[in-house]
Amino acid sequence: MGTFQLTYATMFDPPEELHQRYEDALAQVRRRIGENHGMLINGEERFASHQFKSINPSDSGQVLGLFQTGDAQDAADAIAAAKAAFPAWSRTPWQERVALLRKVADRIDERLFEIAAVTSLEVGKNRMEALGDVAEAPALIRYACDEMERNNGFIVPMGQDPLVGYTARNTSVMRPYGVWLVISPFNFPSALTGGPAGAALVAGNTVVMKPAPDTPWTVRLLAECFLEAGLPAGVVNFVTGSDKGLAQALVDHPDVDGLTFTGSYEVGMKIYRQFAQGKYIRPVILELGGKNPVIVSRHADVERAAMGIVRSAFGLQGQKCSAASRIYIESPVYDDLVGRIVEMTRALTVGDPTRRDVYLGPVISRYAYRNFQQYSQELRDAGRVLTGGEVITKGEMARGFFCQPTVAADVPLEHHLWKDEMFLPITMVHRVEDLEEAMRLANDVDYGLTAGFYGTEEEAEWFFENIQAGVCYANRPQGASTGAWPGYQPFGGWKASGSTGKNAGGHYYLPLYMHEQSRTVIR
Repeated sequence: MGTFQLTYATMFDPPEELHQRYEDALAQVRRRIGENHGMLINGEERFASHQFKSINPSDSGQVLGLFQTGDAQDAADAIAAAKAAFPAWSRTPWQERVALLRKVADRIDERLFEIAAVTSLEVGKNRMEALGDVAEAPALIRYACDEMERNNGFIVPMGQDPLVGYTARNTSVMRPYGVWLVISPFNFPSALTGGPAGAALVAGNTVVMKPAPDTPWTVRLLAECFLEAGLPAGVVNFVTGSDKGLAQALVDHPDVDGLTFTGSYEVGMKIYRQFAQGKYIRPVILELGGKNPVIVSRHADVERAAMGIVRSAFGLQGQKCSAASRIYIESPVYDDLVGRIVEMTRALTVGDPTRRDVYLGPVISRYAYRNFQQYSQELRDAGRVLTGGEVITKGEMARGFFCQPTVAADVPLEHHLWKDEMFLPITMVHRVEDLEEAMRLANDVDYGLTAGFYGTEEEAEWFFENIQAGVCYANRPQGASTGAWPGYQPFGGWKASGSTGKNAGGHYYLPLYMHEQSRTVIR
């Protein structure tokens, strides 16, 4: 694709070749719909006695594939395989691990369009969002490799003890924990599986991947890339099943040494508390969603703000933990900006996410579809729905979970939807008299993941100093609160949005997958 580099910020103007390659891959993927896909344990495919269906949210009558309903024995076997592979993998020189993980990244690149086509079908992502998700996985893996190289394997000579007649050699070494469990969400199945799995593997851990029940096919293809790149048997394992059954068995297993989970606050905190019941403290990396504000100053560029807000509110149907769901606008620009937000929202195309002209596909499930209907009615009852607020029940879209992008106003600030994460194509706007009021409202939630601002550069600096969020943007038309990319915007949250205070795709993330060992030799 020439010099074009795909990121969430550049995806709005891709070269023509990208569209053609996606469509070619989509045609190939459609021929595989309905296949039975096994789990991958110790390098071998495994089939269970029961399967579940992966459903196309654009057409709830279409079964994309059959996947295995793994049980506690499958969980135990995957963990045992990872545990058996750990000694050799952890002792593999870090340079060799880096070389193998770079091959994994290359292999994902080679299968980029195939995996993206599956993601569009399985998640409901439009083609550009799907391609971005898949491309982010190798970007995260390469960034972990870069960090390992930049830090020389995290081997650091320390000072010498002042011992008379002796020479001391002191070294700090970061070492892997062991078996690492990665439980990934439906909305970014490639990036949020490949990223943490890649970091864990570069660090020397072995991995068990468990995808969301809604998106097993995407993660199965990703797991294949790890194996195709030559990682030894047992180093990466892929299991599928229910969140309550298989996931619980994995979390409860005493041989899991570390865990990365991305998902809801409620489920994440449950995992956090359960994981703490082990014999000793083990690392838990959680990314738990957001209720992300955007503050707009009276000095803002209204057109830029409207574009950034609409892109962040409605990309992936609002099913991003970073989606812009609360917009606080200073009074002098409120009417103009809200008018443009509504106008732009009405211009968005809803439909089959594999089509080139579609911006919003379906929401992920019937459960999300019903939540949209409930929340929309609540907003109508409490305030005004300026546009949207309805599910789409005509034509081909009647077979899927399609919802209109929705903007609500005049909702009392005590209403629970100002603070509860909806994870749907709904955003709410509110007029404020000054930036201090906006900041007070922006910070008055449990979450602290992302936040956006539009105004002067001086105001932006004030925003950065006062906002309680881990990922912050100012004056960004590509997305008011969305669009982080490895090596550019480290991604992670504060307060209820994250557990570590260290952001993926940044300088401080990879060491989370290792613990320190001090080594002293006296001569």
